[in-house]
Amino acid sequence: MDVRTIDHVNLRIPADGLADAREFYADGLGFELEGVDRFEAGEKPFFDVRLAPEHVIHLWPTDEFDPPTATNYDHIALVVEADVETTTAALADAGIEVEKTLDGPLGATGEAGAVYVRDPFGYRVELKERVTTA
Repeated sequence: MDVRTIDHVNLRIPADGLADAREFYADGLGFELEGVDRFEAGEKPFFDVRLAPEHVIHLWPTDEFDPPTATNYDHIALVVEADVETTTAALADAGIEVEKTLDGPLGATGEAGAVYVRDPFGYRVELKERVTTA
């Protein structure tokens, strides 16, 4: 099997989590929410956070939401265009607390600086610089 890329990730959120998702993912991180009208109309059970043209996070509001723990979830890593300093400043401007920064965690594309934040549902999100080659 020749995998090209990850298409989407499914994350469960509390049933009343739409407003918090909008505040964090759209207003705070600048991602577009898609399918909210269809979700609110009961036409589909989730809505999307558009990360890039070919990548989304499906957020599934549910009454049976259990917050992630260290035993069932660690983080999702997103490669961003900005460096750690610029990302950290943008997060501060948006009122999003930085949990930690790392100089060069290893990822699929190599080592690069990263900033870690938590969304309102307890999921850790790594915002990783693009790997540059010298």
